[in-house]
Amino acid sequence: MLDRRKFILLGVGTALCAFIPINTVLANHGGIIKVNYTNDEWRDRLTKEQYHILRKEGTERSGSSALNAEKRKGVFVCAGCDLELFLSEKKYESGTGWPSFYDVIAEHVETKEDNRLFSRRTEYHCARCGGHQGHLFNDGPEPTGLRYCNNGLALKFIPIKEK
Repeated sequence: MLDRRKFILLGVGTALCAFIPINTVLANHGGIIKVNYTNDEWRDRLTKEQYHILRKEGTERSGSSALNAEKRKGVFVCAGCDLELFLSEKKYESGTGWPSFYDVIAEHVETKEDNRLFSRRTEYHCARCGGHQGHLFNDGPEPTGLRYCNNGLALKFIPIKEK
């Protein structure tokens, strides 16, 4: 039985609700309720590969994601917490071997500077759980000119059911 003192009801999207333990909630920032789990809790929630990418800022091998070929209408969500990050109509073929998008759902990602690999890059993370998604580049198509180069294992795809 759920103890209402230990859980909050979190609305996700318009039709889905989830119970999240109160001890995971950090803050409500910009309308997004941030969550945090211990390393052991993250390991239980994620595959080994997802943990490496989302929690340790790893990168999957280019061309290895089934999401590269995903062409259906839908939404791409964070594999760590299900926050909606990208709409399918913003996805494009960048030729890099990673799912790429020219725009993100507003305020659903946060960025930081990444100086590893002897160059300055912009890294982006899920705004709810802080899970590493990929890197942002200025070589994308119009109208934004941006390329959000994402690890496929850091995402889940939810198709929109056509009527």
